[in-house]
Amino acid sequence: MAGRWFEEFSVGDVIETRGVTVTESQIIDFALMFDPQSFHIDGVAAAEGPFGGLIASGFQTLGLTFRLLLATGVLDGTSLGSGAMDEVRWLRPVRPGDTLRVRVEVVGTRPSRRGDRGVVRCAYATTNQHGEPVLTCAIDQIIAARPSATVAV
Repeated sequence: MAGRWFEEFSVGDVIETRGVTVTESQIIDFALMFDPQSFHIDGVAAAEGPFGGLIASGFQTLGLTFRLLLATGVLDGTSLGSGAMDEVRWLRPVRPGDTLRVRVEVVGTRPSRRGDRGVVRCAYATTNQHGEPVLTCAIDQIIAARPSATVAV
């Protein structure tokens, strides 16, 4: 599936993703590499810690959030990266067995002066299987503009 061009995004558009279930081994593997705090890597220590059990790193939740959006195909071949991320909030812990889904709403669009791209500001809301929010953030996604047709002379 081809991604959407900049001109195809409008304020109010909503993209909803499929779900992904997070496993204990995924939590531990990620944390061992990137966030080796006891409540991410040690079930026994985590049970006695502030969260009462093992939880995913917020950075893992953020990465899964973006991965779920990518899996929709909406950015295939049109994404040119990101210019900013703001307002990141980790609202609830993600635990082994939680299934995450993401709702992305377009909250702004701004064409580039270059003319070949634009910025699509998206509000992300990641929820667990109970519909409880676990993460919110806003990301400015740089999206290619539809190539203009060339006229043969």
